[in-house]
Amino acid sequence: MADPVTKSPPAHTAEANNEVVLSVEDLKVYYDTPSGPLKAVDGVSFTLTRGERLAIVGESGSGKSTLATALMRMTRSPGRVAGGRVILDGKDLLPLTAEQIRRVRLSEIALVPQGAMNSLNPVMRVEDQIIDGMVDHSETGRAAKPELRPRVHELLRRVGLSTSVSRMFPHELSGGMKQRVAMAIATSLSPKVILADEPTSALDVVVQRQIMQTLGQLQEGLDASTVLVGHDMGLVAQFADTIGVMYAGRLVEIAPARQIFQNPLHPYTRLLIKSLPSLAGKGEFIAIPGLPPTLLDLPQGCSFNPRCPDVFDKCSAVTPQLLEVMQGRSAACHLFEQKGEDN
Repeated sequence: MADPVTKSPPAHTAEANNEVVLSVEDLKVYYDTPSGPLKAVDGVSFTLTRGERLAIVGESGSGKSTLATALMRMTRSPGRVAGGRVILDGKDLLPLTAEQIRRVRLSEIALVPQGAMNSLNPVMRVEDQIIDGMVDHSETGRAAKPELRPRVHELLRRVGLSTSVSRMFPHELSGGMKQRVAMAIATSLSPKVILADEPTSALDVVVQRQIMQTLGQLQEGLDASTVLVGHDMGLVAQFADTIGVMYAGRLVEIAPARQIFQNPLHPYTRLLIKSLPSLAGKGEFIAIPGLPPTLLDLPQGCSFNPRCPDVFDKCSAVTPQLLEVMQGRSAACHLFEQKGEDN
């Protein structure tokens, strides 16, 4: 894989846009267990501006997908949102009733799920599934199928599929086609925010690139904002404007994508990037030492301290806070804490 930092910033970010569409404040998602609450997301905060592409990355179990489902108010028991606010276009989503949040989903914030095959109904044709979504989540009420069929064909063409796909069942589609159908459903009501939870999972590398290009085109066409959940740093580098790095349920660094690849601040971010294979280091694989901690039994202080090459005494005693350590860049690390406090 070539070095990911060689890409130019996306054209759509040439002019700064400071209109905040989504604001997440101190979000906490816990899973109740016999041994106590498992803190899958523990105090995550970030903002998303109009047209921005934010990627959330980290190892498996870091809380990325739990964060995405919480933003959609789709957390299921024994999980629960234990605190925080999710403000979409000035409206807090967490206190909304079931009927109110149903109207918000798909029309204002939509999810492209990780497993398209598991999210599509195997006994319904593609056309019927897209229409059901539009009818159930729109304010216009139930419309006749013939009236919505042209819209379905338009959505399929927009994601690079033939209109004939509308009459197919999910099992007749390839993995990439299923994912495109999922994207067509997610963008059917032109949402302001698109959440994509590892949309290229289990796809080959050629299809992965095509899917990400399609997602980018959809996002730009709608002037929407995107939160991409993923672990493939190469794909993330080619797509995202901003990257947030999660570890053990917390954001440990957030910064513009180019800066985070050229000069990662948090030791965990540095090790993640070092673990990427490259042509220059052919045959060399650098793994992060140790394993992620058990969320029910986190280390004292910084959760990363048992694996950190820069650990010192304070790391084992005090939990670092996410602070702005330089303009536009934040990190939760005692190495930069004093500098952040001075800003």
